Amino acid sequence: MTTVATTPIAGQKPGTSGLRKKTPVFMSRHYLENFVQAIFDVVGAKGKAFVLGGDGRYFNDRAAQVILRMAAANGAARVIVGQGAILSTPAASHLIRLNQTDGGIIMSASHNPGGPDEDFGVKFNMPNGGPAPEAVTEAMFQRTTEITEYRMLEAQDVDLGRIGRHQLGDMVVDVVDPVTDYAALMETLFDFGAIRAMFAGGFRMRMDSMCAVTGPYAVEVLENRLGAPKGTCVNATPLPDFGGMHPDPNPTWAKALMDEMFSDAAPDFGAASDGDGDRNMVVGRGIYVSPSDSLAVLAANAHLAPGYAKGLRGVARSMPTSAAADRVADALGIGKYETPTGWKFFGNLLDAGQATICGEESFGTGSDHVREKDGLWAVLLWLNILAVRKQSVAEILREHWAKFGRNYYSRHDFEAIETARADAMFAALRGSLSDLPGRQVEGMVVQSADDFAYTDPVDGSVSQKQGVRVLFQDGSRIVYRLSGTGTEGATLRVYLERYAAGPSGLDLDAQAALAPVIRAAHALAGIADHTGRTAPDVVT
Repeated sequence: MTTVATTPIAGQKPGTSGLRKKTPVFMSRHYLENFVQAIFDVVGAKGKAFVLGGDGRYFNDRAAQVILRMAAANGAARVIVGQGAILSTPAASHLIRLNQTDGGIIMSASHNPGGPDEDFGVKFNMPNGGPAPEAVTEAMFQRTTEITEYRMLEAQDVDLGRIGRHQLGDMVVDVVDPVTDYAALMETLFDFGAIRAMFAGGFRMRMDSMCAVTGPYAVEVLENRLGAPKGTCVNATPLPDFGGMHPDPNPTWAKALMDEMFSDAAPDFGAASDGDGDRNMVVGRGIYVSPSDSLAVLAANAHLAPGYAKGLRGVARSMPTSAAADRVADALGIGKYETPTGWKFFGNLLDAGQATICGEESFGTGSDHVREKDGLWAVLLWLNILAVRKQSVAEILREHWAKFGRNYYSRHDFEAIETARADAMFAALRGSLSDLPGRQVEGMVVQSADDFAYTDPVDGSVSQKQGVRVLFQDGSRIVYRLSGTGTEGATLRVYLERYAAGPSGLDLDAQAALAPVIRAAHALAGIADHTGRTAPDVVT
């Protein structure tokens, strides 16, 4: 074991889901090592067991060897690694829980692009399988500001291509198939027989894994276990640069899938997943399902799947996600929760048994089966619902809106804004909040405006400044946030919502229905004046 002298590196502050930077930054001298040592210094490693894996992006394989040698040098007893250092984020969460380890390190920048000049990331998940809470990530960041040395075992690389038990110094390294345990879990939750019969009856789908980590999981579950025709899963081989794709499953980046689903030859169902497998996009033939609507439909129909046949204890959503799921919770007579953005905020609710299904508008849905969002899980729950109800996606959505009303919803992203400009805009917006109630904009009257703060109902912890909300008297809503998941400049996310109770007005184009809310959002924040932008880069 070698002790290496180092000095603090500025800016190693984890965001909503770990530390993300450009790959060359992570590959620079001491950078990865400093952050990993900070993790071990905070959580402790001596005698402990961890899970390790990543989404296969560039530098994933080399970073895994560094982390293993550092774990051994810090006294860890055992590390469970996915073969080839591959694990989807939900599969890593499941392995942590299944093996009752002391946590895990996940190498991913989620839905961000990968490659030599693109993005890389590292995050720590707790023994419950969920992302480290703010108090822990803040302690890790603080440790990076004072670190003077890190510990490294001098050893040959572990053969991560060979499944089985390996030895690294005094530490055991168990290389496991990354898919098997996760696939077995899915079989306990869903009616594989009904879904298999649906495929056998001619049901067609397209699953686009965007050359990212979900590919092997999708092939095993959908094609091998459920009998979907070979070729149902496309872009199913994980590549270090995701084949040049931006592995973010939304209508902009999954355009090929959208084009196919809106073509004359469209299959019955389409889905896409992201870089590390925790996000999903769902599309029916000729109809797009917004993540907010998807969460609401899944909550309303979850009882059709064996794993949720006894009903839900509660539904939780991130604050920017539409209120559609709240209406389902009210109808079911169960708890509803509104949290800040970041899956870690759902962990306490899931652990306490207060929520069963959770979702974020950023294409993330999941349940208490793990402590991460889970893209393939959401796809399988949709398939289970389709198999039981024997209706199309469009029919299910229309029946849902007829019963609950429709929350028209969209997110507009303004990417790579100069950070100083974005900060100035938010400062001005926050300064105007007290003057907004009663003001009329685009024919709508502002009812209230605030900077969302959250008090955790389980542990009482408080999170401030989680997004600016403007609520109108007619139920419309605007939310502004600066994203913490990018690596370059700032991304302004504007969330737009307008409720239609029905029975009329339920079949409009979302952007047309939201037009006055969109204009109000630009005017209230002075987006053009502060950023020079008049249109978003991405609309979802």
